[in-house]
Amino acid sequence: MFVDRVRVRVSAGRGGNGCCGFRREKYVPHGGPNGGDGGHGGDVYFVADARLTSLLDLHYHAQWRGVPGEHGQGSDCHGKNGPDTLVSVPPGTIVCNFETGEPVADLAEPGQRFLAGKGGRGGRGNARFVSSTHRAPRFAELGEPGEEKEYRLELKLIAEVGLVGFPNAGKSTLLAALTAAKPKIADYPFTTLSPNLGVAMLSDYRTLTLADIPGIIEGAAQGKGLGHDFLRHIERTRALLFVIDLGDDDPVRTRDLLEAELAQHSPVFAARPHVYALNKADIPENRDRSEAIAKRFDDTCIISAATGEGLQELLERLWQIVDRVRREDEAAPVVPEEHEIGYEPPFIIERDGEGFRVQGATVLRAVRMTNFDNEEALRHLQTRLHKMGLFRALKRLGAREGQAIFIGDVELEYQED
Repeated sequence: MFVDRVRVRVSAGRGGNGCCGFRREKYVPHGGPNGGDGGHGGDVYFVADARLTSLLDLHYHAQWRGVPGEHGQGSDCHGKNGPDTLVSVPPGTIVCNFETGEPVADLAEPGQRFLAGKGGRGGRGNARFVSSTHRAPRFAELGEPGEEKEYRLELKLIAEVGLVGFPNAGKSTLLAALTAAKPKIADYPFTTLSPNLGVAMLSDYRTLTLADIPGIIEGAAQGKGLGHDFLRHIERTRALLFVIDLGDDDPVRTRDLLEAELAQHSPVFAARPHVYALNKADIPENRDRSEAIAKRFDDTCIISAATGEGLQELLERLWQIVDRVRREDEAAPVVPEEHEIGYEPPFIIERDGEGFRVQGATVLRAVRMTNFDNEEALRHLQTRLHKMGLFRALKRLGAREGQAIFIGDVELEYQED
């Protein structure tokens, strides 16, 4: 089964808890705190793997959890960081935010990776909170939860030449004749139900990768037939090969319809070089009209996928075009990406009914890593929030005694100084 769209949920590893421990040794009356830090949670990455050609594995395994970090221990022993979790995807996978649909990564080359979920920070042990005024802290931080995100993965096959044509134009037969691919071939429409990929071997160790998609019919861009579901698989190609049946009543109209459907799907196809293969020349009545039809096309090869006639010349022509486009792409100047540098405030306050809701990565992390069963930990959180200026900001917004303050999943009560 060919799968080219999946929904994936990622939960990065939680950080390990810090340890609250004290040094207790003979003849050492004031050993002091020695609790170690927890390890950081493991990250989750999407990695392009050349061994894969479909998202089928993720279709059955749609939830991934990172490895949590180990907890800290006494004697200043820190917990181990959780190892990274690598989720393999085929090259050509586009990672999109599930909520907005916005692409966030394009894993086109094998080995490319994308950080899908950042592991949580490990909690600090009580040895980290020793100060001149607080010599024996009896609290430690909890581990921070890892990021939880949802993505939609879409696959666009990596091929240099895309085969385009109506059903039963002979695309699958041509792909089988040019490459070692074994697509299904039959004498009824829509034999091909999913894209097929093949590699053609030329002399001097040259290769061409070809992609065949299900036949396109008029109205495919609006959802008719099967081809519209797979048109994106030939968006990355460097050239398009239009396979047209010489027995067609009006080959020129067929060409115009195919080009119109591609243009409606995406404007990128207009810039691709087009080569036209007039197929089934082995049929006598087709051969009689082949020369007249060829004069009405720009870049044409008369072939027979069944007998192999003209296939070598077609491959050489495709190679010349692909090699030229490849050299142009390599010579094109690389435009550096622009990175916006902006200030992110430690918190943002919004009214929430009769209370206030506080958002922001810094304040949310402080609350999530606090052990609310420990009085010292609560006092430490109050000190941190005070230093951030949260209480002053709430007072300026008119917060009253006893009003609810929501931070993440935690509800606090506002108390005036």
